[in-house]
Amino acid sequence: MKNIHHSWAEPYKIKMVELLKISTATQRKKAMKEAGFNTFLLRSEDVYIDLLTDSGTSAMSDRQWAGLMMGDEAYAGSKNFYHLEKVVKEVYGYKYLLPTHQGRGAENILSRILIKKGDIIPGNMYFTTTRLHQELAGGKFEDIIIDEAHDPENEFAFKGNVDLDKLDRLVKKHGAAKIPYVSIATSVNMAGGQPISMKNLKELRAYCKKHKIRIIHDMTRVAENAYFIQQKEKGYEKKSVKEIVNEINSYTDGATMSAKKDALVNIGGFLALNEWDVFEEARNMVVVYEGLHTYGGLAGRDMEAMAIGIGESVCDDHIRARVGQVIYLGNKMMEYGIPIVKPIGGHGIFLDAKKFLPHIPQENYPAQTLAAEIYLDSGVRTMERGVVSAGRKANGENYYPKLELLRFTIPRRVYTQAHMDVIAESAASVFERRNKIKGLKMVYEPRYLRFFQARFEKLN
Repeated sequence: MKNIHHSWAEPYKIKMVELLKISTATQRKKAMKEAGFNTFLLRSEDVYIDLLTDSGTSAMSDRQWAGLMMGDEAYAGSKNFYHLEKVVKEVYGYKYLLPTHQGRGAENILSRILIKKGDIIPGNMYFTTTRLHQELAGGKFEDIIIDEAHDPENEFAFKGNVDLDKLDRLVKKHGAAKIPYVSIATSVNMAGGQPISMKNLKELRAYCKKHKIRIIHDMTRVAENAYFIQQKEKGYEKKSVKEIVNEINSYTDGATMSAKKDALVNIGGFLALNEWDVFEEARNMVVVYEGLHTYGGLAGRDMEAMAIGIGESVCDDHIRARVGQVIYLGNKMMEYGIPIVKPIGGHGIFLDAKKFLPHIPQENYPAQTLAAEIYLDSGVRTMERGVVSAGRKANGENYYPKLELLRFTIPRRVYTQAHMDVIAESAASVFERRNKIKGLKMVYEPRYLRFFQARFEKLN
């Protein structure tokens, strides 16, 4: 008898459902035009399967919902804060905690404290809000991710790794004093959810310790990164995701966290630090931009749900099913011949829009075009991760990233395997008629983070 393959399955059962609207092609065409061919501007009621983001869109557990009822809404000293602080220390290992309304609140405070005009912030690929806060504080982001990360076809297991030679060249050029910290993301979003290896992180820690440079961790999807280390890195196959998460964090000096992803809540984040002096300054600043240091822009009930969600997020059964669903969708896409970023990442499938629509030049926004076409086909909402998201340089020129991607982001504990089939079939349907698709032109561009609010028109 052949060995039987055991599939992943959801480690939960459904207790409540939210009814969805299935629109007609005519309704979708009208909605897309009104939204200026920007999926961010669609009304959610006009969306069938929403893969715009996994940020704040996951389903909370019965225990989290029960936690909402235990919210201590005192202005100062909420017991939920102290519960959250205890969980962050236990699971993540950081000494000091400041809640924020979401991840970018933490990025804003950290950037204002640590970055001076003219500073250089190296990182393993930019993220939109992170880079913007660094730039607004007077710094300049420099990409030090390995070259493999910019190649969608390369199947290296840890494409989130730092190229230490690139970092060393920056240190020699600018001096360590001009580098307030190295910005490290786990499960690198813009590269397709690609993980960093523990070996690479240890080597980075040794280098930064030698040159007295901090490492600040964007830990939004650290549990997914830990799962890939468990599955693919020698010596970690018998360790739990929770143990691996704690070790990852031990090689960093602080972290920004959007708890709306891994921690399974609809709103919230935090800044976690190990240095008292930096924490003390941040604690003063959080009062200016967020709220008192024991709530930081969150209700007590939100902090309670976050504390419970953090514990659930590092359970091996949960993360195996979470990533398993993403891998299932990716394999379905590849069966249809659809070009995606390989290997499959942790939080979504990223279509290679350059290969999907090779006849559309990057200045006509192929990934943005593809997002509109997928919605028009099926009501599935995705988002662009290419030239629109990359924005403009200080001189006004567009950034033209090597990766022009369309992200199918899977919310945690929300959709079924049947939904994954519908999504893959829609992508395949659009792929069949790809040669007839024309690009877009931008007709409205906001000053910052244009992908949220820009408007487009179809090219004739």
